[in-house]
Amino acid sequence: MPKSPSGAATIASDPTHEQNAAEERAPVQEKGKTGLPQLILLITIFYVAMNLRPALIGVGPVIDSIRDGLGLSATALGVLLTLPVLCFGIFAPFAPRLLRWQPAERIIFFSLLLLAAGILLRSWQGTLGLFAGTLLLGLAISVVMVLLPAIIKQHFPVNAGLMMGLYSTALAGGASIAAGITVPLEHWFNDDWRYALAFWVVPALLAAIAWLPQSRGAPAVRLRQEGAMPRLRGNWLAWQVTLFMGTQGAIAYCVFGWLPLILVERGLSAMDAGFVLAGLMTVQLSTSITGPWLATRGRDQRPMIFVFLTLVLVGLLGLIYGSMGAVYLWAVVFGLGFGGMFSVAMSLLVLRSANPQVAASLSGMAQGVGYVVAAAAPLIVGVLHEYTGDWSAVTVFLVLLVGGAMWSGLLAGRAKVIGPQNTTPK
Repeated sequence: MPKSPSGAATIASDPTHEQNAAEERAPVQEKGKTGLPQLILLITIFYVAMNLRPALIGVGPVIDSIRDGLGLSATALGVLLTLPVLCFGIFAPFAPRLLRWQPAERIIFFSLLLLAAGILLRSWQGTLGLFAGTLLLGLAISVVMVLLPAIIKQHFPVNAGLMMGLYSTALAGGASIAAGITVPLEHWFNDDWRYALAFWVVPALLAAIAWLPQSRGAPAVRLRQEGAMPRLRGNWLAWQVTLFMGTQGAIAYCVFGWLPLILVERGLSAMDAGFVLAGLMTVQLSTSITGPWLATRGRDQRPMIFVFLTLVLVGLLGLIYGSMGAVYLWAVVFGLGFGGMFSVAMSLLVLRSANPQVAASLSGMAQGVGYVVAAAAPLIVGVLHEYTGDWSAVTVFLVLLVGGAMWSGLLAGRAKVIGPQNTTPK
């Protein structure tokens, strides 16, 4: 079996070989867990994933109300919007280490309770509570996002790519719901943003209750039973997955954060620009669920990564320079590409992992570094636009991000698997 320069075992294989290897790696007790228990677990994972975005996305629509209610400066608002993403980057690499003390299922349960506590604290303790609660919910979400792929890898080893597609769809669906109903909630609660944001504690607590039976069952991922957590910092394949995760996330945060302003400066009203963004986010749901399925039909994921990123590039250039009469067409093209790009990136966390421990470690590394990159990119866009006064330099920067995603994605999309050995740089 060939090895990477760092000593991590990797294999190149066709889908049939990977499928057979996944079945061999699955513990005996998990092979027998089929039918209704797996369906219940899948539904529970889907619902938990839907709760990992509303607490974050809900802030944007009511940001003006938060500013007026607490008297925050533009800098403070920028920190508020960036803080959760930075939490992902800071805490995600450490999440797999928690498996040394508790199984993944129990950690996820307590993280959901922490998410609910952060949502409440953010709404009821003034400015200090706003930032402290945001920090807590960012910590909770980062832990759950790292460990859920390991759970999926353990319980659905043969269909892990498709299951990650469903997981990505749940993330996008939760974000779309929050973007659409947070302002109506604010109006319903007498224009009080605190109640509108506090509302999301209800589905978060319901998710904790739904997950409780999983935390009481036999642990699926626990290091004391399965061995030490592999160290992937010296593994080139792990870095390829990480770079792909970071660059595609950077594209997403730049577009979601700055596209409305770009469209407004091109002549659309603020409301129409919001409709374009909402349409884009809705369209991405289609390829979020079908992207991983299409990507696992061939020998590897490279063809679909190329197709999705090409759609992203065409849609992006169309939104910035194309005819405004076709703006919704460009949004559809971008949304189709982005939904597939994101879901395939998430799927690679399990497709490139030999077992749940590797999946947890790779998830922590890829999402940790990736979200730091994603957090920095919108700031760079703001600086470029302010310095140049137009969107030409920003467009060059975004095209470079797409190029970086294409390069790292085509490398990460090869049919190789990171082995379970500890890996340290030579």
